[in-house]
Amino acid sequence: GGTTGTLTSPSFKIQRKYVNFLIGGGGYAGKTCMNLLLNGKVVRTATGPNTQPGGSEELDWHSWDVPDLMGKEVVIQIVDDHTGGWGHINVDHIMQSDAKKTAGPARREFTIDKQYLHLPVKTGAPKRRMKFIVDGKTVREFDIELTDELAFQTFADVSQFNGETLTLEVNKLPEDSKALANVAASDELPAEMYRERLRPQFHFTSRRGWLNDPNGLVYFNGEYHLFYQHNPFGWNWDNMHWGHAVSKDLVRWRELPEALYPKQYGDWCFSGSAFVVKKGQTGFDQDTMVAAFTSTGRGECLTASSDGGRTWKELPGNPAVKHAGRDPKVIWHEPTKRWIMAVYDEFQGKQWIAFHSTPDLKKWTFESRIEGFFECPDLFELPVQGSKDERKWVLYAADGKYVLGQFDGHEFKAEKGKHQLWYGNFYAAQTFSDMPDGRRFQIGWGNGITFPGMPFNQQMTVPVELTLTQTKDGVRMFAEPVKELSTLRGEKHSWKDIVLKQGENPLKDLTGELFDIHTEFATNETVGFTLRGVPVVFSAKKMELTCGNVKAPLTPEGGRIQLSILLDRGSVEVFANGGRVAMSVGGIPKENERMLEMFARGDSAKVVILEVAELKSAWFEK
Repeated sequence: GGTTGTLTSPSFKIQRKYVNFLIGGGGYAGKTCMNLLLNGKVVRTATGPNTQPGGSEELDWHSWDVPDLMGKEVVIQIVDDHTGGWGHINVDHIMQSDAKKTAGPARREFTIDKQYLHLPVKTGAPKRRMKFIVDGKTVREFDIELTDELAFQTFADVSQFNGETLTLEVNKLPEDSKALANVAASDELPAEMYRERLRPQFHFTSRRGWLNDPNGLVYFNGEYHLFYQHNPFGWNWDNMHWGHAVSKDLVRWRELPEALYPKQYGDWCFSGSAFVVKKGQTGFDQDTMVAAFTSTGRGECLTASSDGGRTWKELPGNPAVKHAGRDPKVIWHEPTKRWIMAVYDEFQGKQWIAFHSTPDLKKWTFESRIEGFFECPDLFELPVQGSKDERKWVLYAADGKYVLGQFDGHEFKAEKGKHQLWYGNFYAAQTFSDMPDGRRFQIGWGNGITFPGMPFNQQMTVPVELTLTQTKDGVRMFAEPVKELSTLRGEKHSWKDIVLKQGENPLKDLTGELFDIHTEFATNETVGFTLRGVPVVFSAKKMELTCGNVKAPLTPEGGRIQLSILLDRGSVEVFANGGRVAMSVGGIPKENERMLEMFARGDSAKVVILEVAELKSAWFEK
């Protein structure tokens, strides 16, 4: 805001060698600062670190060296005389001491003979820049909230430096900090992993740190590969790497070491895709996984792995495409025998998906662009269910709103209208390439599903199978949870052909955390569930389905509404009328809220079927 002013302390006597304090906010000398005054004159001053957008409100230690002022009466003056960006100052913990608190550089050496270094982290602690240095070269560099007060341990896999001397260098730490001394080498991952109180039990979450967009979904050599945007070193978005996990069944995931590391600090590995190049294609001597990703410092880059995504080597000629944009999706287009890259493109002040092509992954040719899409495109063709040979192409971007049309390898010709399938916490979804059976599986990021106080943050949505189906509104895309999830079903409770009256609750004897619920009912009024405190409600008057505060239009099919609901520790997912509408809604219930309820309001409802299966944990393997 526009408020300014100063705050002045009572006078006090200097009795120690140093005045230590935490300071942050604006970095404007004389305008956003803290001053030490002697006889009304400034004898020491300090500012926050920020003058540019994108800074941080974090406070850090600063010290004034004051032995020359010993015994003298002084006052502290905090000055806020600047408006606009960073027009404020943050100060805390002002104290006299004989020990200096100023943060300065710190180093520690390790001879690497173990797989991991455990790093102590506290969300909200001041951010430090950490480097791993081998033979005088910086091999990794990232930001980390390194701390003496351990909230949780994250880790770095350092096995590639086995037998070498690795120097950990931190740009600044208080002189009395024990954070570097608390870094430990180990062959074990940090304890309690996957046993945390809020850990989802059948949604993919990373072992440690922040997760967002799924990247490079591909089926290769009997494994589903899920790569994803990952900050291995903290709870918030930062330090973008490609995390990596594999599964045989899309349900039980095993997290592997980071797949892609940033080339250098500031050149992050942003989103992209992966695909299989067959032996003999463009000179590859074996089936090879290739990933296309945005290097924020260079452009769209290609990298290849011949060992199932465990190690990667960039292809020559990067960047393959250089432009204003990001998030390349690369597919093989059989009719033109070329690879097509669909990529988010900023052109003439507008947002597009651009199409580029190549016969050999070496030289890319711009083909065309289509307006009105933002980030993380996906492009694929599907048959229309029930028709003999009708097929349509699907194009969507990060918000999941899709168009149908035809794609000839050069241009996407869209039919009229953008359609919506997903509602709620859902963003940047991708589908798996190179599926052997033609099924089209999709995973999205459950954007905004947070896990406060945990060593991990954000989750993926459950994997779904996408199909195109003829409806009364035309052809639409449907999503249903993959059938492999049924392997988690335990004890089942069933009701058939019941009349549900107001005040009744067939689920009154059920409590728990993890459920798969299927129901089909007819109502002229309102039917709903309260699932551990989260309402899922269909209103016949509004023709609307709500889950929490998320709403979607829904009309009965043949006079009935059909719902499939998946309940996990951090979310509720609802699939209505065979997947015509899909919802992902985050929300952590209170720990004591374990009750389930199904209710009717107004008129009684005819419940044709109600099945509730208790789900077992998919326990992600370490």
